[in-house]
Order: sequence, then structure tokens, then C-alpha cells
Amino acid sequence: MDLTTPIDVAIIGGGPSGLAAATTLKATGVARVVVLERESDAGGIPRHCGHPPFGAREFKRIYTGPAYARKLVQTALAAGVEIHCLTTVVQAREGGELLLALPEGQQVINARRVIYATGVRETPRSARLLGGMRLQGVVNTGALQSMVFLKHMRPFKRPVIVGTELVAISAVSTCAHAGIRPAAMVEPDPRPTARFPFTIYPRLKCVPMHLNTRPVAIHGDKTVSSLEVEDADGARRHIDCDGVILSGMFTPESTLGRMGHLEVDPATGGPVVDQFGRCSDPVYFAAGNLLRPVETAGWCWDEGRRAGARVADDLAERLPNGIETVPVSVQGPVLKYVMPQRLNLKVSRGKDVLQLRLNDIAKGRIIATSGGKTVGQWSVNSRKERRVLLSVSRLDQSAITGPVTMTFTPA
Repeated sequence: MDLTTPIDVAIIGGGPSGLAAATTLKATGVARVVVLERESDAGGIPRHCGHPPFGAREFKRIYTGPAYARKLVQTALAAGVEIHCLTTVVQAREGGELLLALPEGQQVINARRVIYATGVRETPRSARLLGGMRLQGVVNTGALQSMVFLKHMRPFKRPVIVGTELVAISAVSTCAHAGIRPAAMVEPDPRPTARFPFTIYPRLKCVPMHLNTRPVAIHGDKTVSSLEVEDADGARRHIDCDGVILSGMFTPESTLGRMGHLEVDPATGGPVVDQFGRCSDPVYFAAGNLLRPVETAGWCWDEGRRAGARVADDLAERLPNGIETVPVSVQGPVLKYVMPQRLNLKVSRGKDVLQLRLNDIAKGRIIATSGGKTVGQWSVNSRKERRVLLSVSRLDQSAITGPVTMTFTPA
């Protein structure tokens, strides 16, 4: 990598949010923007998703995942972005110093600003406490899509899909593409996580969906032969299958932040940011699914675009400092997290909504308090893992005297 020309912005991650941020930065006149991607090709998770719909928000037309990824890369390159693949950031240090691992060895670069856009990963079997033997044929959705669309493999014929998030619907589509017929989908909750009408798709593909059904153990000899499940009444049974697809339960890929000097929010699993996406070290910003699990590619693209604009403003000294902020947190069993976790109350610019997730079905009011006083209220009627957006304008900022705590009160 050329070190003779100063790097204005280094972006860690070449998915939709990272590429959108890079393209926006170049459009605003930033001289040198470098994307660092550890895979052999940029484009992120959509590279593995050989099905539509991608691109409606960004390009006003529908693409398959690989075509969408190529379009993002082409747009970034046409704007003058440098994309360096097979480049892993090993360490992120204070002040924008990055230690890289490249095929030819290690290298240290310095950037005026750094944007984290490393995305999310699915929770592995070990963290799900799913019993049974370690057998062939147990994969997550990302691995399945890589096998099918990149390596043209068919790892099984009759798997069970664990979960009903949107990515599980994607797994059904991937199976259909490869001629795989899932035996069932199982979901511990009483309702599917994905929104209607996406939940119609498994039915159209003749895939039964078992709700209130918890996976207990995987059985077999060398390869999977059945998945043991438990119903809501405690009764256990076996579903015959030759594979298990573990979908969803995403967690931000925040290893660099955890190993480094940035503050990480234990609730989201991603870095603590203010409404501009700025991290605890003001040289670093974050965008996309790293902020919280999990959103669509189009949503992440939009977040990346906004992050690029804010970093350009910061380079031009048009952003307020990141010191004068108040922390925002959630309390109680219903609210899972809030993002951003810090707010600068002296400015109206930046992220105009607070993003929340729920741990359960909730209908009632979310109440924000500061110093023992109510400073904001919002109505909510949503389900677990659904996107909840609360307008920051509903906060009485003049009444905020310290940390803001958000709680849920049922209707």
C-alpha cells in the first residue's frame, strides 16, 4: 500500500455501509479514501446471497446479492475510492494508527479518521448451548450461502432451519436455489420474528414452521440424523433431518474495539457512539450493523452514506466536539438496547432518532427520565427484535440534567 500519500479516511470493512461511506466521502471532496477488506472481494454479506431483493433504496432497481455487491464496488471505484482486499486490520490504535496484515506481511498506516464498518456475525452453536455430538452438516446461514453461491456445493438435502428471523427466510431461498428441501423451521417464540409477508415464503415452499419449539440437541453418527426439540409443554420429539442451519442471533463484529481502546456497549455488542456515529476516540466513527444487530443491506448503506457525510464534516471542523455528551441507557427486562448511547444536546444535527430493540412483545409506553424527572415519552407496540425508532425531538432537552434512562411501562 502506498504510504507516501496521506490517508484522509480509512474504512475497515467493504460491505454496503463501508462502501457507501467511502463513495460519499469522495463525493464531498475528501482526497484519499481507503477501504480495507479482509475477504478476497469487497461487497460484504450480499456477495453470498444469490437471491433478490437488493438495491431498491440505493439504485432504484432490484438486484441479486452478488450483482448488488458488484454495483457497490463499481460505484466506489468510479468515485475514486481505493479498495484493498485480503487486508486484515489486526490492531486499531489511538489517533487512527492501524496495524495491517497483508499477504506480503505486516504494515502500519495512519489515517486522519477511521470508520468501523465490520458488520455482524451469526452466533455459533457453542454459544447457543445446543447439545449433541459435533457432526457434519451443522452450519450457519452465512456458511450455507457461501457453500451454495460461491463454492456451488449442496451440503445436505433435508435440513432443519433454527430461527425465523429474516435471515432464516433467506436460508429457505438459498435452499430452494440449491434443490434442498428443508424438513422444518423451528422457533422458540410463539410468533415468527420476521415480518409479514416474508413469513409466507416458507409456506409457499412447503416448509412447515414449528413455533413454541426449542432446539435441544443434534443427533447422529458422523452426520446429522435428527434434531431433538422441546415443545412449550415440555414434551420432546425428534425431527428427522440430515443437517441443521443455525440462523440469526447476530452479534456485532467488534473484536477490534474490544481488543483496543474503544468503549463497547455490552447491550448492543458494538461501540458506544454519539448521534454522529463517533466513538469514544473521536478519530473513530462507526456505521452499519456493527452499531447493533441487525438491519438490512439497504439500511446499512444509508447509515454508511450518513457516516461518510459526518466524517467529511468532521474533517472540515463542522462537527461539535464529542466531549459534551450525556449517556443514554435502557433499564428493565423488556428493553434490550438503545443506540446511539450518547447525545450531544447542544446541537440539533446528527441522528434524529433513537433505535431500540425489545426482548419481548411490548405494548405500552417508553419513558425517558433524567435526574428523577420524565424528559420524554413514546408509544410502542412491537415485537422482539423488531426495529423501534423514537424521535429525539420528543426529548425535553432543557430538562435533561444528567444520564438519560429509558424504561418500559405496559399499557
